[in-house]
Amino acid sequence: MGEKLASTGLYERAEHAARVIRSRTTETPRVAIVLGSGLGGFADDFEDAVRIPYEDIPGFAQSTAQGHAGQLVVGKVDHVPLLAMQGRVHYYEGYSLEQVTFPIRTFKLLGIKTLILTNASGGVNVQLTQGALMVLSDHLNLMGDNPLRGPNDPRFGPRFPDMTAVYSPELQEIVIEEARALGIEIRRGIYAALSGPSYETPAEIHLMRNLGADAVGMSTVPEAIVARQMDIEVLGISCITNMAAGISDEPINHEEVMATGDRVRTTFTQLLRGVVGRVSSRI
Repeated sequence: MGEKLASTGLYERAEHAARVIRSRTTETPRVAIVLGSGLGGFADDFEDAVRIPYEDIPGFAQSTAQGHAGQLVVGKVDHVPLLAMQGRVHYYEGYSLEQVTFPIRTFKLLGIKTLILTNASGGVNVQLTQGALMVLSDHLNLMGDNPLRGPNDPRFGPRFPDMTAVYSPELQEIVIEEARALGIEIRRGIYAALSGPSYETPAEIHLMRNLGADAVGMSTVPEAIVARQMDIEVLGISCITNMAAGISDEPINHEEVMATGDRVRTTFTQLLRGVVGRVSSRI
């Protein structure tokens, strides 16, 4: 079976993965969320949750990153059906961008209309302090690759998709409004994606600032590009878990990233609950 699937097209493989997921749940969510480093706890509180390890879903790669549980969670948040990736795979783990974005392809075939992408990122803008939240207004793809490179299947979308508004302005407004109502400070900003896994040098961060980046990380952008090709609406939220190199004199380590994610869990969860309810009511 594995050899047969490997020889079939991307669309057929995504269809197969979607069938496997459907066989495990009766829910039909229209909103999916990808939970980044240290942020996976949001899915721990889903009602009527069904948890599917990635290893049980054909085509889903296994996450090797600390803080990524590596399972799909289907359940409800305040009675709203929701699908969540509790952890993602990254380009720096050695996976191709096709593998990194394969879950997003599968989500399209599951009927997902809106994708919420979250991540842990380094603060480049000095006004974004550790633990702050940032809603993505745009991105810089500095990974040196693009998930749409290679053969294109028009069933997924156009060869040259428009990227004028990758992150929905309307969804950005919803996040700002919900944050304001909860008394949570949040800013809009531009996210720069690099390949990793080494953290950036002070000189590289200086370059990012000159290019207009407010935060920097190693994920999100490939998923957003693929989602937009397939006409899925996208919302991006970054948790600033550390200040980027040169912004602070402190050395950067992954334990700090995880600790900050845990510290802002309550605030992050409150915001996501409100946003999920608002987003779902629009679909």
